[in-house]
Amino acid sequence: MGSNKYKILVVEDESNIRSFMRTILETSGYQVLTSGSCTQGRLVFSSHCPDLIILDLGLPDMDGLEFIRSARETSEVPIIVLSARTSERDKVEALDMGANDYITKPFGTDELLARVRATLRNSRHGMGSTLPGGKFLSGDMEIDYDKRRVYIGGNEIRLTQTEYNIVTFLSEHSGKVLTYSTIIHAIWGDADTGSVKKLQVNMANIRKKFGSKPGQCQYILNELGVGYRMQEENERGDET
Repeated sequence: MGSNKYKILVVEDESNIRSFMRTILETSGYQVLTSGSCTQGRLVFSSHCPDLIILDLGLPDMDGLEFIRSARETSEVPIIVLSARTSERDKVEALDMGANDYITKPFGTDELLARVRATLRNSRHGMGSTLPGGKFLSGDMEIDYDKRRVYIGGNEIRLTQTEYNIVTFLSEHSGKVLTYSTIIHAIWGDADTGSVKKLQVNMANIRKKFGSKPGQCQYILNELGVGYRMQEENERGDET
């Protein structure tokens, strides 16, 4: 089994957080490489070719964003950003620069493992919980891509074409947070780069039709100031 383990590089300068993550990830069957600085992390990255990088933005020698920028010049390796920064701007910048997801400190074991599973799954398949025959499941929600229809609890939810396109786009990247600009570009193209309000109006309508009450996290999570994330079944349980 050893050779089949996913290899994860953790770039984090705080030794207690580094060892905590190593323990959690190794216990869950991952092979873990660690580094305490951006410079060392880049060396380990280039020599070991990890399957996933967990990267702290606040490194002592260099900003973590520089690591993302240089990694994306040569590689599409999935990167989860670890940030104590509360500024949405930092998270959005990291995601738009090519990071796949982020975790805000402090974080729990379950959240860390769920993000790792989802990110590895998305990089492997390009899709989340997609079933043969073009279907997607999240809890009791089902998207039938072939029929372009959405069902919750077996009942069809009537969506406009734009609403359906938004739901489908989120489902194709389930478990991953998508920034407002990423979604807007995918749905409306370059012509509507400033249409955050239009996106939020469509999303409010979608959540209303899905039966989600304000403040309730169901199907689509609102990552405040950053974007949206489609909840996936495997986030709430272990992947087989």
